[in-house]
Amino acid sequence: MLATATALWQYFGFGNQSSWGERAMVFEDSALQLPPELAGATGRIRLVHFWDPECAGCNRETSAHLSYLISMYRREDIDFFSVQKPGTKGQLPAFLQGKLTPLAHIDGMAHIPASPFVAIWDGQGQLAYAGPYSLGMVCTSANSFVEPLLERLFKGESLTPTGILAVGCYCPWAEPQTSQAGH
Repeated sequence: MLATATALWQYFGFGNQSSWGERAMVFEDSALQLPPELAGATGRIRLVHFWDPECAGCNRETSAHLSYLISMYRREDIDFFSVQKPGTKGQLPAFLQGKLTPLAHIDGMAHIPASPFVAIWDGQGQLAYAGPYSLGMVCTSANSFVEPLLERLFKGESLTPTGILAVGCYCPWAEPQTSQAGH
């Protein structure tokens, strides 16, 4: 009976809660910069999804929400990109493959506090938002920051990223800093 309970615990993803879970995080990084070939006034909104394959529990909800966003805005002037956490191995879920253009690096991404994380640039190439998709353990349109921001950008409004304290399902992005004696 104990083996069955342990197997169910692992199967439903609860066994990974030591690496992810509901956390309060401060998202305040506005130093992100698109690569030169994507930067500038293109007239198109650019959304970059930062993800860590080892953050399976949090990715499950965010991936479904991201798929919804892609289909909801497929007729708008928006491009979707992804950045995988450096040093990790994995693939986006099959239902997202081919829908996001992978990027190897975004300047400033080393300062992202956690993933899943989203950054949105307006049609003029200005960073409009950098932070979590939503609040809480479940990422949906009901608690999302993204849809209202995108709607404002499609109306031509200018947005400036601000810091945000959010509680939700997040995994650390940056590697813990180690001190080196004599450096």
